[in-house]
Amino acid sequence: MSQDLVVILTALNLEYQAVRQRMASPQVHRHERGTRFEVGATPGTSCRIALALTNKGNHSSAVIAERAIQEFSPVAVLFVGVAGALWETARLGDVVMATHVYAYHGGTSEDDGLKARPRVWEAPHAISQLGSHLARVNNWIDDTHGHGGAPQVHFGAIAAGEVVQNSKISAEAQWIRQHYNDALAIEMEAAGVAQAGHLNGAPVAIIRGISDRADGTKSSAEDRSWQPRAAANAAAFAVRLAMELVKEQTEITVPRTDRAQSGDRLAEHVHNTAHGSTIGIMAGSVKDSNVYLNTDPKVTSPKDLDAELDGFRLHLMRHHTEGALDDDTCREALADLDSARRTARENTAESSKRTAMTLKRLRGLIAECPVLVAKLAPLIVATGGSA
Repeated sequence: MSQDLVVILTALNLEYQAVRQRMASPQVHRHERGTRFEVGATPGTSCRIALALTNKGNHSSAVIAERAIQEFSPVAVLFVGVAGALWETARLGDVVMATHVYAYHGGTSEDDGLKARPRVWEAPHAISQLGSHLARVNNWIDDTHGHGGAPQVHFGAIAAGEVVQNSKISAEAQWIRQHYNDALAIEMEAAGVAQAGHLNGAPVAIIRGISDRADGTKSSAEDRSWQPRAAANAAAFAVRLAMELVKEQTEITVPRTDRAQSGDRLAEHVHNTAHGSTIGIMAGSVKDSNVYLNTDPKVTSPKDLDAELDGFRLHLMRHHTEGALDDDTCREALADLDSARRTARENTAESSKRTAMTLKRLRGLIAECPVLVAKLAPLIVATGGSA
């Protein structure tokens, strides 16, 4: 993980510029497939921001978000921009930070009507807590916040679909209000970014400035007035959140030398007095009350790595059978594992890098299974990656 870098993504150039204005000395960074990032600092802090434009839609945002995660291994991914308010709770210019995201277009059409089948992604607890703290402190606001009073930050659901919503009486509007009446705002990218974060084990936060009401009153004249202000407010809150995320990450990171000394102290001996023998246990990691043994495989060749990955597949399947991994996660994990085995057999410097990246993505998928994570860590190291 890059301990000092946060990725910020936007869908519109106006939103992009609102963030970029808060970055110092941005430098271009190009992804091998052509995606253009600008990486810059935040003045007076150690926080760096990698900024990119996704364009509209959940599909595009998901692809760019995954590229950003793989390219930078950031502390977090923030999606920042404007949205329409669904209720009167949020005023124009206010900021909404998602507690969870609905992909509201999921459903099944039956004889008695359309039944909702949404997907939902909750915001990471630590990011939600930090966002709430910043809102209470209320020192993130620019001095020039415009007329109508200082913007407020609201926390609640955001609905993400594939259409621009601008009606109070359309079938789409009625559907949203019937099935997602706790959503504060509506937009078109959050579900894609949330899914990318989920599959790659990266924390995601969705931050939106309210630029319209999504109720039929939206107009070009109002967009020209409110979109820049809403985008600026969302950018101000997001950049402050990024700075605090990096600050917290720095505070909790143990220096490498300290980690090594701590690792040495984890070597403990358990004396079996009943049998008059001594059992030596070297703890690779300790989590809560569980000790995971340091059983690094001896990987000396691509053939050895292939064999270890094949063995790891058996562990994956066993955890799936025991219910520790759901069907979707297991299917995605097996696909990543097969991809890693294919690239590992190529035995080149570039293929080793791709293998390490794939195994890191796999690690994100199985993050809920610490035993599997512990078994995967030495395999990532064997490819030249960092565990």
